[in-house]
Amino acid sequence: MTERIFRIAIDGPSGAGKSTIAKAVAKRLGIDYIDTGAMYRAIGLKMLSEGLAMEESDALSDMLARTEIDFDRGNVFLDGKIVNDLIRTPEVSKAASDCSALGSVRSKLVELQRKMGHSKSVIMDGRDIGTNVLKDAEYKYFLTATAEERALRRHKEMLEKGQESDLAQVLAQIVERDHNDSTRALNPLRKAEEAEEIDSTHMTIDQVVDYICDKVQ
Repeated sequence: MTERIFRIAIDGPSGAGKSTIAKAVAKRLGIDYIDTGAMYRAIGLKMLSEGLAMEESDALSDMLARTEIDFDRGNVFLDGKIVNDLIRTPEVSKAASDCSALGSVRSKLVELQRKMGHSKSVIMDGRDIGTNVLKDAEYKYFLTATAEERALRRHKEMLEKGQESDLAQVLAQIVERDHNDSTRALNPLRKAEEAEEIDSTHMTIDQVVDYICDKVQ
């Protein structure tokens, strides 16, 4: 790869395989995968360590102003320190979920995500990356699959992990999630005008990764 800086945005509905594919593309191209979920975990960890309440406050604003998060070769850095294991505890998972509802936290993380996207080549996945976070991304993809295929993948994944799963119930949850994601008031799930849609219903993970990498290289 050349030293040019480029950004890849992957959006799409729940269960389309966005994170799996984004991580594989990042590894293949030698660029950083920006794990937005890990960023919320890092904020949750910092709020817990500083004893901050999960609510908007001056103290939270002050903390966010002096917070830096970055990724390098698979490591998550919070204020210059690797926090890979620290952010994976159940306590931090709950804190991440709680703080993700705070507007100031979301704004700060979008600011950091854009900053990373302008300083180095990155790939990011989510619901509003191409339409909001990285509007100027050079490569935008909308990764989808039928609701039935996504439900079947999730069902198999749960069974492989030894968890109980009812396919009809999983499908109902995915259909409900699709509706909620596409009708929410703030940055709803939608395909960016210039994004290329990839229907992975009849594609393997490797085929999707190959397709994206061939386009970028």
